[in-house]
Amino acid sequence: MFDSGALLTLREEVRECAVRSGISAGRAEDMVLAIHELAANAVVHDGGAGRLRVWKLATALHCQVDDGDQMRSPTAGPSRYGMGGVQPGSAPGPVSVNSMPSEKGHGLWVVRKLADRVKTLSGPHGTRVMIAFDLSR
Repeated sequence: MFDSGALLTLREEVRECAVRSGISAGRAEDMVLAIHELAANAVVHDGGAGRLRVWKLATALHCQVDDGDQMRSPTAGPSRYGMGGVQPGSAPGPVSVNSMPSEKGHGLWVVRKLADRVKTLSGPHGTRVMIAFDLSR
C-alpha cells in the first residue's frame, strides 16, 4: 500500500527490485518512472492511496497498480486477470523531457511509452493498471 507520503520510498524500492531482477539500469529507471506515474495517478485521482505489486514471470517484470476498491479486495490479485491480453506499449523508444506533453494529464502516455505491455481495467470499484518490462531489453 502507498499514499502520497510514500512515493519517494516507493520509487527507491522499485529501483532496488528492478536492479535485483537483472534488468538493465536504464530499463530500471523506465520502470521507476512508469510506476511513479501510476502511483501518483492513484494518489491524486482515486482517493489518495493505492497498492503496488511487482513480480518476475518468465522473461519479464510485471507490475500492477490498483486504486479504489480494487486495492482492498482479497481476490483482486494478479491471477484474477492474469497478464493475458496485455497490449504492447505504443511506439517504444526513448522518452525525453522534450518529447513529453507539457500539460498535466499525460501520465498514461508516459507509461505506454516506457513499458513493453500495458493493460488497464477500470470499473465502478476502481482501476487496475498492469505493465510489463521485458528483461531482455
